[in-house]
Amino acid sequence: MNKIKIRKGHSIRIAGIPSQEVMSINCNKLGLQPTDFHYIKPKLVVKEGEFVKTGSPLFFNKENPDQVWGAPGAGKVVKIQYGLRRIIEKIVIELDKAETGYSGKQYSIRDISNLNSSEVSTVISEANFWPLIRQRPFNRVVNPAEKPRDIFISAVDTAPLAPDIKLILHNQENVLQAGISVLSKLTDDKVHFCIPSGETLDIFNGLNNCVLHQVEGPHPAGNIGIQIHHIAPLKPNEIVWTVNIQHLLILGKLFLKGKIDNSIIIAVGGPGVKNPKHIKTRIGACIDQLVENNIKTGENRIISGDVLTGKRSEEENCLGFYDNAVSVLPIDKSRPFLGWVQPGSVNKTYSLTRSFLSSGNKLFNFSTKQNGSKRALVPINAWEDVLPMDILPNPLYRSILAHDVEEMEQLGILECDAEDFALCSFACPSKIDLSGVIRQGLDIMWAEK
Repeated sequence: MNKIKIRKGHSIRIAGIPSQEVMSINCNKLGLQPTDFHYIKPKLVVKEGEFVKTGSPLFFNKENPDQVWGAPGAGKVVKIQYGLRRIIEKIVIELDKAETGYSGKQYSIRDISNLNSSEVSTVISEANFWPLIRQRPFNRVVNPAEKPRDIFISAVDTAPLAPDIKLILHNQENVLQAGISVLSKLTDDKVHFCIPSGETLDIFNGLNNCVLHQVEGPHPAGNIGIQIHHIAPLKPNEIVWTVNIQHLLILGKLFLKGKIDNSIIIAVGGPGVKNPKHIKTRIGACIDQLVENNIKTGENRIISGDVLTGKRSEEENCLGFYDNAVSVLPIDKSRPFLGWVQPGSVNKTYSLTRSFLSSGNKLFNFSTKQNGSKRALVPINAWEDVLPMDILPNPLYRSILAHDVEEMEQLGILECDAEDFALCSFACPSKIDLSGVIRQGLDIMWAEK
């Protein structure tokens, strides 16, 4: 077993950590947002008022018809929401009490080991499960026709207010092994499985068909892009596939049970939540049911995902396809008089460098306040100190602004993803959204393909 120790980074001490309580919520509506997926042109195959089964096609990618998105639940399509230029923003399904869906062959762990790549791909295609697997570079849904160099799975989540891996993997031994065995059929090389360093879960003992890596360190050590960088960095013209740990379990249950069970455990937390906790729900759950009667009074911002990489959402929206958390922050529009000269113990300012008297190991009630406006770039290594990659973020940032495609590629843009630079945005004294600029750079590179 390999051990990876990440030294650069920072774990944000934010209040509202979810308790170990797990509440099950039976949603009556589920949604799917095509905007959650990069670089696709969705083509609908359903209409409002139509009944669909779990796993039946909702839309496909016009540029690659093999990429099909299945319904997260069975019921009536009650809403198809369009945005500017008729972009499909959301498809909402009102669930039927007696849900019906995909029914396939059940495989034992031994049966899976005897399958070949073509047979595994057929099962995944029939269930429309390819969106569960993403591809680097560009962090997009995989192209089933391409073969990955390696496949990476991460059971490490260092993001603020992330769900507890122990709760996610409780009683999932066979399902976990089944998912790993399935993925091992889709690559000729290795399946890398990253686990938390020092974790004593018995479920990790005796896993087959994968290479285990122990990962230790502050955020963003749990980001799969950081793990790829430290284990087997991407080289030109190479691709690797990545799978969220909970999506891996869904994939394993598909083969073991022959049915689609898209249950997930999410964390609902943050300073704006009354009772932070874990919730067992389903992919695409409606946020209003996840936070019902659990948000503190006052004006709050709801985020689908974690506070660093999530998207601002509303209660009537649905959980992002790849999100495993709902975070709530109070909206603070106050402007303290001469706040920049007050000692930290007075204004309770959070500091990465512990330069304020208020710094320490306690949890902080973060809000949406930015504590300053965008200003000239100050090159004091604020980005470099929290980015555990052999990437030069400052020159890369400048090359993206200049649309210098050749320099961007030389500086390693194709090895990057926006989420890996989210902490840089948080730490930036100039209030520059480096994470958003990295996504712009990837968009430029994609357009140049």
